[in-house]
Amino acid sequence: MLANREEQEATMGMVHFDWSKMKNVQKIHRVLYAIGLGPLVGRIILLLTTTGRKSGKKRVTPLQYEKIGEDYYIGAARGLKADWVRNLQSNPQVEIRVGAKQFQGTAEVVTDPAKFADFMEVRLERHPRMIGFIMEKAHHISGRPSRSQLEELAKTEAMVIIHPSRTANEK
Repeated sequence: MLANREEQEATMGMVHFDWSKMKNVQKIHRVLYAIGLGPLVGRIILLLTTTGRKSGKKRVTPLQYEKIGEDYYIGAARGLKADWVRNLQSNPQVEIRVGAKQFQGTAEVVTDPAKFADFMEVRLERHPRMIGFIMEKAHHISGRPSRSQLEELAKTEAMVIIHPSRTANEK
């Protein structure tokens, strides 16, 4: 049996997706918000502020999102292993910045495969090229995945729903 996922991918001719490079992309988004360009990137990127589960410090993570109804849905490609998700499991109270808006909310971590597949279908409908590219490059799934493929993907990923506080519209 192969020792790890990277070895499995190499023997299958797959390219390993280097998640560490995402840190650099996230830095760019934080800078864009910091210099006042939040409204430009805010159409697809929000800033999520969580409380560190060990340190108690505020942690800011730029993430892609979908607004569905009044809530903000975020996919966690690293599933329950993502630090920001682990922080939410410890303390679901968050602050969000979307474009020029900033508000408080409560996070709900969701691992249900059917709900995750519903979310991914919305993402594929709204952003077929971008999400299709991510499916192919990061997950080695067709850019037009089947429902069963999305539910299978849910076994390693998670999603988070941010429910804004009732006073969120006042800010």
